[in-house]
Amino acid sequence: MKRAAPYVILFLIAMVLWNSFTWSIGDGMNIFHDGDEIDGPLGFLLATLFAGGGTLIAVLVTAVVGVVLAVVFAGVGVIVIGALCVAMLTVTLAVSPLLLPLALPLALIWYFMHRARKERLEKSVAV
Repeated sequence: MKRAAPYVILFLIAMVLWNSFTWSIGDGMNIFHDGDEIDGPLGFLLATLFAGGGTLIAVLVTAVVGVVLAVVFAGVGVIVIGALCVAMLTVTLAVSPLLLPLALPLALIWYFMHRARKERLEKSVAV
């Protein structure tokens, strides 16, 4: 793809140049207002203005929709995480009597490691 990219870009630029030199300015851009056709340079200018305005409105709408979707999905994410926490708590409460023999040795190991780390930190602060 890296080898073909310059050729594709060059081809697209050549097509744009060919299109701009072979068609006359404003060809195919006509504005109809109250049954009257506005063509020529004024029609081209008005068509370009209206197309640009539509593009600006489209960009604004896209930005607003993106913000709204971010807020909605963030809200849904918070709800999903909350539901997962409640489910985890429920499963933990249901299984906890079975895990008590495993939890006691783990709690003792955690306590001794925490105490050793606390003593090490106190020695480093005192020095």
